[in-house]
Amino acid sequence: MKSSNCGNVPVKTKIAQAISVAVLSSSMTSQTHAQELEEIIVTATKRQESVQDVPLAITAVSGDFIRATNLDDVKDLVSLTPGVTGNSKDSFIDAISIRGIRTQDFGVGGDPSAAFFKNNLYEGRNGAVVTSLFDVDRAEVLRGPQGFLFGRNAIGGAFSVHTTRAEVGGDVSGYMEVDIGQREHLVGEAAINIPVNDRFAMRVATFYSSEDGYVENAAGGPDLIAHDKVALRLSSSYEHERLSVYTTLDYEEREQSGTAYRAIRGTDNVNALEALVGNIIDPGDGRNIAADLELGESDNADILTLGITVNYDLDWAMLESSTGYKDHDYLYNEDYDGSNLNLSNYRQDQEGSYFQTELKLISQNDGPLSWYAGASYYHEEIDVIFTNAGSEEAFCAYYGAYYGAYNCADYVGYWQAYYGPAYGIEDFVPSSDGNLSESGIASGKNTGWAAYVNLDWAVTDRFDISLGVRYTYDEKEFSSTVLPVESSIGPYFLWGFTTDGAVSDTQDWDDTSPRVIVRWSPTDDRLFYASATRGGKSGGFGTFSVTNVNDPNAPTFQWFGDGPDAPFTQADGIRPSTFRPETVWSYEIGYKDTWFGAADISLSAFIYDYEDLQVNFFDQGARVGNTDEAEGEGVEFTLTTPLGEFFSVYLAAAWFDSEARGLDFVCGEPGACEGRKIFWAPDFSGAAVLNAKFPVGNGEIVSALEAFWESERGGGWDNIPTSLIDSYTDVSLRIGYESAEGWGVTAYVENLTDELYYDGSANNGAITPGFFFGPSRPRTYGVRFGFEF
Repeated sequence: MKSSNCGNVPVKTKIAQAISVAVLSSSMTSQTHAQELEEIIVTATKRQESVQDVPLAITAVSGDFIRATNLDDVKDLVSLTPGVTGNSKDSFIDAISIRGIRTQDFGVGGDPSAAFFKNNLYEGRNGAVVTSLFDVDRAEVLRGPQGFLFGRNAIGGAFSVHTTRAEVGGDVSGYMEVDIGQREHLVGEAAINIPVNDRFAMRVATFYSSEDGYVENAAGGPDLIAHDKVALRLSSSYEHERLSVYTTLDYEEREQSGTAYRAIRGTDNVNALEALVGNIIDPGDGRNIAADLELGESDNADILTLGITVNYDLDWAMLESSTGYKDHDYLYNEDYDGSNLNLSNYRQDQEGSYFQTELKLISQNDGPLSWYAGASYYHEEIDVIFTNAGSEEAFCAYYGAYYGAYNCADYVGYWQAYYGPAYGIEDFVPSSDGNLSESGIASGKNTGWAAYVNLDWAVTDRFDISLGVRYTYDEKEFSSTVLPVESSIGPYFLWGFTTDGAVSDTQDWDDTSPRVIVRWSPTDDRLFYASATRGGKSGGFGTFSVTNVNDPNAPTFQWFGDGPDAPFTQADGIRPSTFRPETVWSYEIGYKDTWFGAADISLSAFIYDYEDLQVNFFDQGARVGNTDEAEGEGVEFTLTTPLGEFFSVYLAAAWFDSEARGLDFVCGEPGACEGRKIFWAPDFSGAAVLNAKFPVGNGEIVSALEAFWESERGGGWDNIPTSLIDSYTDVSLRIGYESAEGWGVTAYVENLTDELYYDGSANNGAITPGFFFGPSRPRTYGVRFGFEF
C-alpha cells in the first residue's frame, strides 16, 4: 500500500478538518492509534483548496481508499457519491446518472451528459472512457453543470481522476499488492517512483485483473460477466524553479463480457411472442440468463492515452497548459433481447481518436480580486460499424400474425396481394444464414473550442462573490452508410432503411453560459454558499435515423412498399437526423461545517430546469428526440466524523424528485406519460462506512463495514411494474492487519448478504421482451496482501 504523501498536490492528515467522504487512511506507516481522516486538497476551482472550502457539491476520495475498498474502475465511484447512481459492469456510461441526468444516445452522434476526466484530460465516449483505477492520487466527483472547470462542458456533472505523479527528490519508493478471491479472482498492482535527480523523476505503474464469470447462461456457453484486464502507466515529472512539466503514457487492454440481459417473462407481448415463435427459457436463479448470443459476447477495448501538463509561474499568475491524445479500438457484442430466441443481437465495432489542448491563466495575488481564464480546443474522429441481427422467421411470425401469415413466404405474399403487382414486391428470398441482419457505418468528425473567464471578488474577509461566463462552439460532421440487407424482408429494426453510399451533414452549435456563486464563511470552519449556473450540451446527429430536408413529412423507412423502393441517397435530400442542444439552469444552496472540532458535514439542496432534454426512443428505428422540459430537485448530505479513539464513520444520503414534460413522441399517445419522473434515478440513495483501527504490537488491526443502498427505480416512462428494480442494500466487510514496517494483509467479504439487484431495466415492446441487465456480483470472499517501500 502506497504512502498518501505522494502525488500532484499536498495531502495533509488531521482530524479537525476532514473531507466530504470517508477517505480513511490505509497507510501502513501510521503510528497514530486514533482513527485518522485525510483532508483531500482538490483543484476543482482551479486552485488548491480543501473540499470543505469549495462552494460546490463535490465528493473526493484518496487513492489509498480506492485500493482499500477494491474499487475496480472509474464508475465504481458512483456508490460513494450522494445523488449519483447507475454503475454498470460494461464499458458504457449511458446508465451513469448525476442528479437524474444521464446520456440518452447509445449511438455516436451526440455527447455524454456525465463527463469523465483523467489528469484534467477528457476521457471520451463509450468504449474509450472506462479505464481501471490504479496508482491513483485522488478522485473527485462534482455534481451539477461544470462548464467552468474543464475543457468540455459537463452538463450533468463530472468525474475527475488524478493519477499519482512521479515525485522529485528523495529515495526510490513504491508499493506492490496482490488480491486473491473467489472465481479465480486475481488482481495485481505495483508502482515504483524513481527520482533521477533533484529536478526529474520517473514513475512506472502496472495493473492486472481477472475473474471468471458468475452468470450462468441456461442457453449454453461460458459463464458471463468475466474479465481480463492489463494496464501500464509511465509518467515523469520535471520541476525546476518556475517551470514544471508532467507527462503520462497510459495503455490498457480490456477483455470482458458484454452486458448480460435477462428477459422478463409473462408480459402481454412476450406471451404473444412465445405462442408464435417458441418458449423463452426460464434461467431460474435471478442472477442467471438464457441468451442465444448469435453474434457472440464481448466488451473488449485497447486504449492508449498520452498527456502532458506544463505549468509556468509568472509571479502574478500561473500559466497552465494541458494537452492530450487518445486512441482506442473497441469491439462490443450482446444479446439485446435477453432470451434464447434469436430476436435482437447487437454489435459495435469502433475505433476513434481524440486530440485536446487547454490553456489556463490563474491569478496569484493577495488583493480582493482574483480570477482565472482559459481556452480549449478538441478534435475527435470516430468510426463505427453497427450490426443488428435476428431470425427472419421469428420476425415474420410475430409481425405477420396480425395478418394471418405465420412465416416469411406467407407474410411477403400478403403484402404482394395487398399492394398489387404495381409495387413490384418479389417473392420471399431468405438470407443465407436465416438472419434479418442490418449493418451500418457511422463516421463523425467533431471539432470545438471554448473560452471562459471567472472573477472572484472578496467583498470582506468572510464574504466573496464569483462571476463567470463561458462560450462554447461545436461543429460536427456526420455521415451514415446503411448497407444492403440480404433478406428480402428488407431493413426492419435498428435503421429501417438502407442508403446508396453515405448520407452526411455538417451542423454547428454555440452556447453562452453564465455562473454566479456567493460564499459566506462566518467562521473558519463554517461555509454557506449559493449558486446559479447555466449549462449546455450541443445538439447532434441520430446514428440510426435520417430525415428528408426536401420533404420533412416524407417516409424515412423502407419496407414492403411503405417507403421508397430504392435506397436513400444524398441527392434525394436525405440527411442524418438531428436533435437540438439541451440547456439547463441549475440553482443550488449549500452548507459545510466542522462540528465539535472533528465532525465534517456537507449539505446541499438544488433545483434545475432542463429545456430540450435529449432522450432516446424507438420509432421506425432508434432515434433521439428532445422533451419540452424536465425539472428536478433534491437534497444531498454527507457526514464524516470520528467516534471516540478508534472508530470513524461516513454517512451519505440523497433525495431526488423530478418531472418531465413533452414526452408524447416517446410514449406514442398524447399525455400518456406526461409529467412522469425520470425513472432511472431512485428517490433515495446513500452510503455508510464504519471504520476502526486498534493498535496491536508494531501495527494496527484495521476494519471497515460498508453499506450502499438505493430505493426502487425503473418502470420506464410508461411506469410498468414488471421492470421495476427493487430497493437494495449492498454490504461489505473488511478486516486486516497493517504493520509499521510497510506490509499488510486484509481479508474481505463483498456483498455480505448476497443481495440480488440489477444495473438497469427496460420495458421495450413488440418483438423485443423487456429485460433486466447487469445482475449484481454474488457474495465474494478474498484476501489482499500489500507491501510498500
